[in-house]
Amino acid sequence: MEDSASHSSVDSADYVVVNGEPKLRLPGSESIKDLEKKMTEMINESKEVQTSEDKDVEEEISPTTTGPTGKSESTGDETYTKDESGTKNIPVNEVRKDVGKSMFYSADIRRPRSLTSPVKTPEDFGNPWELQSDSVPTIPKLPSDQCTFFNGVTYLGCAMVNAPRSELEIARIMQILNEQSQMSIPVTLSIPNYSQGIVRLLEPNTNNEISYYRINRILFCARGGQDSKERQCFAYTCSHGDSPQSVILQCHVFRCDIADAVGKILYCFATSFKKVPRGSISSSLENNVFQFEVSLELKEDEGKGSYVTCPKDRNSAVFKLRANLEKSVVITVQQVSNTDLRIERCFGVLLCPGRNVKHSDMHLIDMVSMGMSTDGRSYVISGDWNPNDQNFTVLNVETPRDTKVFFTVAADLVIDGIQEPVRFQVEARAKIFPMTERFWVFNKKPHKETFSLTLEEVDTDQGTTTFKVVNLESQTEIERKKQQLRLNLTPSQSADGAVTPGDDDSDNSDDPLPSGSGTVSKEVTDEELLEQWDQTLKKWYQNMAQRPKSVQQLSRRGIPEALRGEVWQLLSGCHDNSEMMEAYRILITKEYANEGVIQRDIYRTFPGHDYFKDSGGMGQESLFKLSKAYSIYDEEVGYIQGITFIGAALLLHMPEEQAFSVMVKVMFEYGLRDMFRHDFEHLHLKFFQLERLMQDMMPDLYSHFMDLGLEAHMYASQWFLTLFTAKFPLFMVYHILDIYLTEGSNIIFNVALALLKSNRKDLLPLDFEGVLKYFRVQLPKKHRTENSVKELLHIATGLKVSARKLKKYEKEYIAVKQAQLQDEDPLERYERENKRLMDTNMRLDQENDDLATELVSSKISLRSDLDIAEDKVDIMSKELSVTKKSLTEVTEEKARLENEAGKLKEMCRRELEKAEQTTRRNDAIIAEYKTICTQLSERLEKQAVNYKEELAKIKNQIQKCDACSQLVSGSGEFKCINLPEADLSPEIMEMKRNIRELELELAQTKLALVESECKVQDLTHNLGSVTSELNESKNTWFHKTLNSIKDATSKKD
Repeated sequence: MEDSASHSSVDSADYVVVNGEPKLRLPGSESIKDLEKKMTEMINESKEVQTSEDKDVEEEISPTTTGPTGKSESTGDETYTKDESGTKNIPVNEVRKDVGKSMFYSADIRRPRSLTSPVKTPEDFGNPWELQSDSVPTIPKLPSDQCTFFNGVTYLGCAMVNAPRSELEIARIMQILNEQSQMSIPVTLSIPNYSQGIVRLLEPNTNNEISYYRINRILFCARGGQDSKERQCFAYTCSHGDSPQSVILQCHVFRCDIADAVGKILYCFATSFKKVPRGSISSSLENNVFQFEVSLELKEDEGKGSYVTCPKDRNSAVFKLRANLEKSVVITVQQVSNTDLRIERCFGVLLCPGRNVKHSDMHLIDMVSMGMSTDGRSYVISGDWNPNDQNFTVLNVETPRDTKVFFTVAADLVIDGIQEPVRFQVEARAKIFPMTERFWVFNKKPHKETFSLTLEEVDTDQGTTTFKVVNLESQTEIERKKQQLRLNLTPSQSADGAVTPGDDDSDNSDDPLPSGSGTVSKEVTDEELLEQWDQTLKKWYQNMAQRPKSVQQLSRRGIPEALRGEVWQLLSGCHDNSEMMEAYRILITKEYANEGVIQRDIYRTFPGHDYFKDSGGMGQESLFKLSKAYSIYDEEVGYIQGITFIGAALLLHMPEEQAFSVMVKVMFEYGLRDMFRHDFEHLHLKFFQLERLMQDMMPDLYSHFMDLGLEAHMYASQWFLTLFTAKFPLFMVYHILDIYLTEGSNIIFNVALALLKSNRKDLLPLDFEGVLKYFRVQLPKKHRTENSVKELLHIATGLKVSARKLKKYEKEYIAVKQAQLQDEDPLERYERENKRLMDTNMRLDQENDDLATELVSSKISLRSDLDIAEDKVDIMSKELSVTKKSLTEVTEEKARLENEAGKLKEMCRRELEKAEQTTRRNDAIIAEYKTICTQLSERLEKQAVNYKEELAKIKNQIQKCDACSQLVSGSGEFKCINLPEADLSPEIMEMKRNIRELELELAQTKLALVESECKVQDLTHNLGSVTSELNESKNTWFHKTLNSIKDATSKKD
């Protein structure tokens, strides 16, 4: 599905595909701010790992010599130029072409040796648009071939795209960037002339590379309209990323100085897509490519403890399996090229129904054994497959005739020297038969698949070298990509020889074409058709009440794929049906009894289309919701199998809500649902009318079918019930729906008659089985090309199937039915009518029982919910009582603690006052002691002074006395003269006594001073202890608890 939503085309201008002229272009609503955000992911991206295919076509480069800066050097016939930094630029030959003001040079691309510096990241360059001349990233190696340079080109920027092949979205981005881009960069555009080359953006002055894009990553090219402001612009979409999960789609927009150069540029792109370099297909394997051959063998338990190999069809590699039998899976892996890699062990064996499955969808099975074979050349793994596992239900259900199921088996191998396990995934097909089926053994050879494993050397931190897996592809995947990735970019490519990609089987095989096969390109080369649709849509939007007369003729020529979803909604009259879209959003939330049936049919709807092939993918999920919503909406008809094919075709062109609206219109207003009502009575009328038309227009074919006993319902049921969507390629399906929505349901007769008429010669020689096989297999395959479909629909629209004739046949059918009723035995008629009424009654009874069961279930559910609610109420009530009780206890505890806190506060206050009084008293005592000590000190000092004065006087008196002068020495000191106390005068004795008393008093005073200082120290220590205790008492847990209670109380208050 290319576009996720339909676009309006009221204000359409022009858009262009490659090599075409200006065509329809529709502006979008994306703002420049959104684009500027997206433009941060620009052209300077990390370089990708060179793939093996690039290496296959690489040629050796002749060595060059280094010359002085600013001069050219020659090696052979090649000329290299150097800029001021000494960096070599791409060699340019002297062949020059001029288109307007743009110059085109034919040049040989070589890898300059000076460009082998490591690649710089965008952070190294700063702004990715402002690369300096010496900031040259590494240019990947390319095969030596021609390329074309275009000067006078301006890069306008890029933006993310959802539909990379949508001309409408590309034209819208082109218009916005051309008008509002503020990041324009002049570049030189280099386009290679081969499909494996690289498109390069170079700086015009220095030829330094800004960025590059591989040709095989470019998905689509377009140009602006010649009559629009974008006539000088062109754009291409490119994919970035190494995996489907990380892929980013961007649209890069350019503007040329001369409008004439745009066509030349697009012509170069078309040439590069078509041309393959010589020798690239048959190149030999590189040293880092290893080939493995993986064989798959299935065995079934015979019931006697032994396993027998499952056979395969004679002409196809389809396993024949029997339901409900234990199976064994045997996988043999053998390396067939390059250096031998040693397989250490098998990490696990996995299985999943379907093909192209995701790794997450695989399921492990029990592994029985693993190891090398007896000859030592291959590694053999075996595992048991339990068919009753619900994950493998599809592979345990009997398949209808001529129907096959795909399954995928994988083995995760641990290989020596490779960092991660390598998964070899093998796809195969099978038919499921009853358990009692017996086979003629035609082929018991194992199913084989060849894998190419590409490795890359990686240096570890320990200094050793290991390998990492770069790519692992099977030969089937390679062949499938060769078919699916062909880009039909030029109108010169013939559609006659182009077979729809994705078909695994050849035209001669007996396998029918899977539904949803083929791809429908959005490329349209018919300018006149686009211009007519442009004018018609403008006129239609101006008057929505009246459909333009030109719509019918244009629909017969085909609606452009880019406009198909929008035009389908206009044709069905639901382009703005908000009520139906809202109803859809409600319906998908409801439950439906047959959801399992819908889910089973989803897997068989459009398995050939990528959007619906993944189990549980987005496509299957959308189709499931759409089918479920309609089944609930139309209660009378309910779910019908054919609705999934029509819904899938609609989902490929529009979102789910719009698809639901169109489906409701088709079922109700186009009368498709009438074919499913009243025991398909209306469908049998269509068969009768088709046979009568055959009888009138192709009597020989009608007679041949009558002789074979072949009736219309045997081959035309799906034509009428699914509108040809179940078997035919998508291009034919879409074109038929174009005409069906335009002209009504009678166009089915035209298409059916055209199919019969165009294949009449092939049908006449066939027998009964051959005709049915032709309708089932060959007929869809004959219309896989656009030319065959256009020729068929040209025949169909040319046939005259008038409403009058169909009305006449309807009367004949009614007459025939009435005649049959009259000729019928009344008893049989009554029995049949009775049976019909009984069936109706049984159906109504069943519906009544279902409703009653649903009512009882609802009542039981409501009763259960009510009981649960009552239990919750009881539990909540008990919890409330407990909470109230706890609250009361907490309140009481709070009051008690507040009382105790008050008492503690009072006690602490008293103790604090007492301590403060003691402190004041101690301070007073200390001050008093200090005063006393000060007075004593002063008194002692005065006495010492007086003593010295008296002593000096005495010395003077003694020295004056001749008799006493001998008591004093020359230095003024007294000499010790032992005099008897009896000789001492009383005065001297009195003085000695006074001196002793003074000394004693002085000693006592000093002792008192020391004691007072000790007491002061004790009091100071006690004061500090009391203060510490007070501070500690404030920080106790009890005090903290009181504070917490206070805080809680204050908050509650």
